Amino acid sequence: MAVTRCTKMAYASADDMVFGKAVTPVKTGLGLEIGAGYTTPEVNYAPRPEAGASKEKLIKEYERITTDIMARMVQIGAPAVVLETEHVQQMSNHPDWGAAVAHAQKTIMEDYHDEYGIKCALRHTIGDIRETRDFLALRGDKYSVFMEAFEQCAQNGADMLAVESMGGKEVFDYAILRNDMAGVLYGIGVLGSIDMEMIWQDIASVAKKNNVIASGDTDCAQANTAMFIAGGLLDKNLAHTLAIIARTISAARSLVAYEAGAVGPGKDCGYENTIVKAIAGVPIAQEGKTSTCAHSDLMGNIVMQCCDLWSNESVEYHGEFGGTTVQCWGETLAYDCALMNVALDSGNEKILRDMFVASDIYRDAQGYVLAYPNAYRVGQAIAKDGNDIYLRAKNAAIECINIVEEGARGKLELSRFEAKALADAKAAFEALTDDKEKFMSDCLTKYKQEVKVFKPENYDL
Repeated sequence: MAVTRCTKMAYASADDMVFGKAVTPVKTGLGLEIGAGYTTPEVNYAPRPEAGASKEKLIKEYERITTDIMARMVQIGAPAVVLETEHVQQMSNHPDWGAAVAHAQKTIMEDYHDEYGIKCALRHTIGDIRETRDFLALRGDKYSVFMEAFEQCAQNGADMLAVESMGGKEVFDYAILRNDMAGVLYGIGVLGSIDMEMIWQDIASVAKKNNVIASGDTDCAQANTAMFIAGGLLDKNLAHTLAIIARTISAARSLVAYEAGAVGPGKDCGYENTIVKAIAGVPIAQEGKTSTCAHSDLMGNIVMQCCDLWSNESVEYHGEFGGTTVQCWGETLAYDCALMNVALDSGNEKILRDMFVASDIYRDAQGYVLAYPNAYRVGQAIAKDGNDIYLRAKNAAIECINIVEEGARGKLELSRFEAKALADAKAAFEALTDDKEKFMSDCLTKYKQEVKVFKPENYDL
């Protein structure tokens, strides 16, 4: 399969973007359409650690999780639901485990669909198992097991295939701790994109062969790492301005999945997805205030602005007063979606979208840049040099810096720490060459020496 680069925007203007509608909706699962005029909850969960002791225990755990979610959705009259199973390592390292779980889940979902008419779909996110204890092994023996996991899940009931791929992480981890912007750009924008291109052509062909959906990837391994290190407004481990620069670069990387054959929906923890949707027109999942069971972010409402699936990130399965965790979080998601769907049905979706944005836009530089009018601008910067994975990632970073500087002249408050980090990053990006080959060869030399675990052969370099 060929890679078709995105060089123009899917939307004529930022204002055309809204939740529940995508330029290219996706039909999947049992009667479900994503991005076709309504939003749907996507419940994300993790088994208890002890459930991973054997294949049988794990299957039982996922059967309980699936039954709990489906029953609660029917109980509250929710019209549709997506279940996302993010593989624990046993399920991807042993593809038959993942396949057995997918089969067990789908059987239960079919029963609920047949009996109650609830629309539903199952997403399986394969774990990126391509690492040894010391370094990434992106090619070789692990790769065939990795692909076999996609194949078996596709054959056994998963409607959508996804992954949070790790390419570039070894260089990124080294660079982000040193505020090294060239390294962040190289790790996410270049190495991440090179790896994505390989794996997503393969995932897309597995999906096509099995008549399922190649959904998408997210830069969890890198952009979310930066977001978590940056933390909240009391934290000073990493400037939030640097975290949002990493995030905008990650949009150029996450876009590669769609260029290589994925069709969406993009995964929930890709906060870069609003930018990706603006460029590629694909439906997206998002998480925000509903992901507090997994982590805190400073963008609780704003990320609902253009979501097609609304998710809770991953919650461990156990009991709460209101039922099991998946029932409680699923119910919350369903009511959020009901509000968005009423807004869509009554023609008030842009008002609600703009209220989501207004509630968080000035909380932090990260939310400010991801607000859909600004996310659209970052998208334009990427699409402008869409054929060059280096230039488009660099453009995204520079546009991000411009947007934050504009915000700081208005209502966006930056501390001295944040303003200095931004100025330093701006100087670093402005000093970079426009020549992809020169950048790549300079970085190859530098990081081969400095990052012991960086193996250029992982990227055919």
